[in-house]
Amino acid sequence: MNVILAGGSGQVGRALAEHFLARNATVTTLGRSPDLPGQLSNEEYRRWDARTLGDWCEVLEGADLVINLAGRTVNCRYSQENMAQMMNSRVDSARVVGQAIAAAKMPPQLWLQMSTATIYAHRFDAANDDDTGMIGGDEEHVPDYWEFSVRIAKNWERELEQANTPRTRKVALRASMVMGPARKGIFDTLYGLTRLGLGGAIAGGKQFISWIHEHDFLRAIDFIVAQEDIHGPIIVAAPDALEQRQFQRLLRKAIGTPIGLPATAWMASIGAFLMRTDPELILKSRRVHPSRLLDRGFRFEYPCWQEAAQALVAARRVAAS
Repeated sequence: MNVILAGGSGQVGRALAEHFLARNATVTTLGRSPDLPGQLSNEEYRRWDARTLGDWCEVLEGADLVINLAGRTVNCRYSQENMAQMMNSRVDSARVVGQAIAAAKMPPQLWLQMSTATIYAHRFDAANDDDTGMIGGDEEHVPDYWEFSVRIAKNWERELEQANTPRTRKVALRASMVMGPARKGIFDTLYGLTRLGLGGAIAGGKQFISWIHEHDFLRAIDFIVAQEDIHGPIIVAAPDALEQRQFQRLLRKAIGTPIGLPATAWMASIGAFLMRTDPELILKSRRVHPSRLLDRGFRFEYPCWQEAAQALVAARRVAAS
């Protein structure tokens, strides 16, 4: 298999590269830096600017799979400059990948475009699934700027939909937080804060957290690749979305930390500012259910957070030893 990872320098990209290389695939990663941090043996690296066509387009010829992960991290302060970069980096990269595929003589068989479960509405009453989920952006009683994250996802997916690539199957991955043991990932941050006793309920802790173990994320990618009739958006998340207070309680138990100091919404806002991030990431209720994956027969090896947290903590400790 010939796999192209566009923007594959982050946690998910590194996990995907290792996953496919272990299966004897040819992996080429596209990145904007002169060098690829954490480049693996047998992994090829090509530079692109994620905005314009160039010599990098030739690697798409005859590829089996293109996964576009490019986009500025959302783990930042939502300044006007950062928000513009978050939007443009995603929209521009999706657009140029579509243009490159459209121009290819032998286009890739499958284009997986990273998206986000944040596209769904902030809600507590029921889970958003693939068939009946409510797209967000106009919820009441939430900060107006939360609409921006939904708009990013909509524009991101629109580039995928509008790309003129009739010979290439297209799937938008509406992924939840991918929990892996690697350093500098989302789990690494949660692990560190919880060990310090800062893993308590935030703003009451009733907001839902959707997540997926990295192992199941990789398995879901393999499943989607194999299911040739899957098109369009699909939720990639474990079926066990749970309230933030319960999520943190189980994580504290897995780590062995008895104390988790609670925080009000304003305390969370101050903490997010000091950590150079935004409170939306911890205050928005992201409750999604992977109905399409389950209906197609996909079975999670880590369907519940308790077992996933225990496995992640064990892997994290092994990596640190």
